[in-house]
Amino acid sequence: MFIKSISRAVIATSLFLVFMGAAQAGPTRYPLTVQNCGAPVTFTKAPEKIVSIGQGMTEILFSLGLADKMVGTGVWVGPVLKPFEEANKRIKRLADNDPSFESVVGQEPDLVAAEFEWHVGTSGSVGKRDQFGELGINTYVSPADCVAKNNTTGGDGVRKELFTMDLIYRQISELAQIFDIEERGAALIAELKAREAKAVASIGTAGNSGLPIVFWFSSEELAGDAFIAGKNSAPAYILKTLGAKNVVDTEEEWPLVGWETIINADPAIIVIAEMDRRRYAADSAAAKIDFLENDSVTSQMDAVKNKRFVLMDAQSMNPTIRTIDGIEQLARGIIASGLAK
Repeated sequence: MFIKSISRAVIATSLFLVFMGAAQAGPTRYPLTVQNCGAPVTFTKAPEKIVSIGQGMTEILFSLGLADKMVGTGVWVGPVLKPFEEANKRIKRLADNDPSFESVVGQEPDLVAAEFEWHVGTSGSVGKRDQFGELGINTYVSPADCVAKNNTTGGDGVRKELFTMDLIYRQISELAQIFDIEERGAALIAELKAREAKAVASIGTAGNSGLPIVFWFSSEELAGDAFIAGKNSAPAYILKTLGAKNVVDTEEEWPLVGWETIINADPAIIVIAEMDRRRYAADSAAAKIDFLENDSVTSQMDAVKNKRFVLMDAQSMNPTIRTIDGIEQLARGIIASGLAK
């Protein structure tokens, strides 16, 4: 069966958890200096005009209620979370992929917030941090893309430690502090933690089963090597949280893996990324499934014969607030597959 993924907004959960998280918040004192991806960033006041680069970063800013401060966005994989559709329409989209440096500074932001260092970093494709700094523009990069991660190796980088949602919670907390909205940040974190706990509880003892599972993001060519989630990636965190097993053992974020290796690992479930992007031949989920079912070799995999596919929004495979969606989606998929014990 196909388990269709549906992106879910942050839902109302335990009021007690929200209250307790918010009660710990306090007002921000400026000037505020934040250590961000190896660089000190000082804010003399809350930023008033933001350009966000990366859908995951944009959706965190939306979730913190900062849409009214956003003057431009770039780098989109799919539709925005539904609660933010109207707000998103009012914000200028500079590019679906990488915006130019000129288009970003043309919005006259006082903060550029980026999801990935390859967009804003030492060799950023959009711009270097120093370039923005020379114009008096602060930059902030998600800690999830730089803590215990080497982005100088090319590709999607090498993650030396397992990603955890604590990095996203750190990002939320730091942004909330920067904008002096710490109660909102604490409440959002409490809600996400409650959702994660509920998803884990939903599969019961299946969490101890160690099911072998593979995450397929895309491929440059359908029959070629596949971009598969590495052992320390966001999908690896999803698997560990649910007690499942990653079939890949490499520190690369999204290594290219041959199908012979994947077949030998014999995954019980194949998690397939869905996205609107059409950069590679295998970006389409339908194209991925067609290949798996009609290729003479992959069609012999047990997971393919039994159609144990979980379709998951590509953003849920990135280190974002949607990683929680991914935990929920895979939990439902394990239950629906009949493999839960």
